[in-house]
Amino acid sequence: MNLNQFLTELSDLGVKLWTDGDQLRVRSPKGVLTQKQRDLLTLHKTELITLLRSSNMSASDIDLPLVRIEKHLDLPVSFGQQSMLFLNGLDRENPFYNVSFSMRIIGSLSVTALEQSINEIIRRHEAIRTTFLMVEGAPMQAIAPKLTITLPVVDLQGLLETEVQLLITKSVRQAFNLEKDPLLRVTLLRLEPESHLLILTMHHIIMDGWSMGIFLKELESLYQAFTAGEPSPLPELTIQYADFAVWQRQWLTGEVLEKQLNYWKQQLADAPPLLELPTDYPRPPVQTFCGATREFQLEEHLTKQLVTLSQKSDVTLFMTLLAAFAILLHRYSSVDDICIGSPFANRNRPEVEPLIGLFVNSLVLRTQIAENPSFSEFLLHVRSVVLDAHAHQDVPLNKW
Repeated sequence: MNLNQFLTELSDLGVKLWTDGDQLRVRSPKGVLTQKQRDLLTLHKTELITLLRSSNMSASDIDLPLVRIEKHLDLPVSFGQQSMLFLNGLDRENPFYNVSFSMRIIGSLSVTALEQSINEIIRRHEAIRTTFLMVEGAPMQAIAPKLTITLPVVDLQGLLETEVQLLITKSVRQAFNLEKDPLLRVTLLRLEPESHLLILTMHHIIMDGWSMGIFLKELESLYQAFTAGEPSPLPELTIQYADFAVWQRQWLTGEVLEKQLNYWKQQLADAPPLLELPTDYPRPPVQTFCGATREFQLEEHLTKQLVTLSQKSDVTLFMTLLAAFAILLHRYSSVDDICIGSPFANRNRPEVEPLIGLFVNSLVLRTQIAENPSFSEFLLHVRSVVLDAHAHQDVPLNKW
């Protein structure tokens, strides 16, 4: 059998091959590849890469199904994970990308059921069991077949709230080793006999804001079932995050990638590199990340007015607030060309909606305030900018 016949055989089985730099990538439905075929892929890796390049073989223009693949194959990281690994490599001791959230539990608590619930979530989501290693110079995902945590209970009864907060801050700022550590830490703080605080910390490389909601929703469902002595009510996941990562690297190539990149090249052409604002302190020469968060609430009446304005203008509330923010920056800076970074969920396929993992993508929303438009006119401009960004949100801009 020559290589062309081998490729035809794999294609008939639904196996996809493509090149990613100097790497040969394989996407295979679960249970399809035999050991002999895997050995042939390894043996003829170099020849297959050359053949694929010379024939310009790509499936990027096909609506590729997102399916579960063989997990014993080399599992490339997603583009988002690749960026996280690069940033982590600059300073391995930094906790800047630790994602932490807490849940206060009032009343009687079954620590056993809570621990069981967390371990069930870990079993369900391979991303939480994933660490990262280098294989032939390329970053890869390493998924542990099993990971079970023991929920530590720390008794803080009698401590002042400030002392409790210091302990929490110290815990969540502890850096992760992405090559070895479980990238999830969970601690239960007992503040009073029937008052607890559950602290969960994960590295951003395995989760995003959407994932937080999934974790908490599943935790609630599982805890209610397990405390009642019932089995898990959650359906099994059809795919996992590594399946998405392989699919993403195969799909976002060729014409698909070129089309999306061309949009951003045009959209960001000659964009200003930095927005200078008249701040009370000069910009430090080295970024310290010592920022702060200010929280405030809009009055109910004002909120209703904003919602009504958005509905009448056929825009979302996000678009209205973005327009107002851009105008505010324009008035402070006297700059007409405003670029604002915004996270996009990047979950365009229903298969990935229930998954914990890093899908979020940060995009640039560039608004240009020229010729003194009315707010209604500017709002329509912002609407167009946001919708176009949504249509081209798959490109990881920090990769190019």
